Amino acid sequence: MLWFILACYGLTQVLVYGSIFNKIRPTHHFFHCPMCIGFWVGVLVCLISPFTELFTFEINLFNLLLCGWISSGTSYALCMVINDEGINIKRN
Repeated sequence: MLWFILACYGLTQVLVYGSIFNKIRPTHHFFHCPMCIGFWVGVLVCLISPFTELFTFEINLFNLLLCGWISSGTSYALCMVINDEGINIKRN
């Protein structure tokens, strides 16, 4: 599960924040949201799991949803904690 989470987080980071996509990334907020993109990255990674040895999931609707939810939540949480300056700690 850790490999799955890290792979989803990495791909989500590239899609949402990667400067390589700045010219083709639509301006709609969906494409700048790690939670939204994270869900679809989880679904995609679940679908390609038969082609990797890092993680294997049976392809069915429930696993697609669960992988999407896990990826969405963990990608969002990691994006809020880790940024370009390192670990984000807000103190009041």
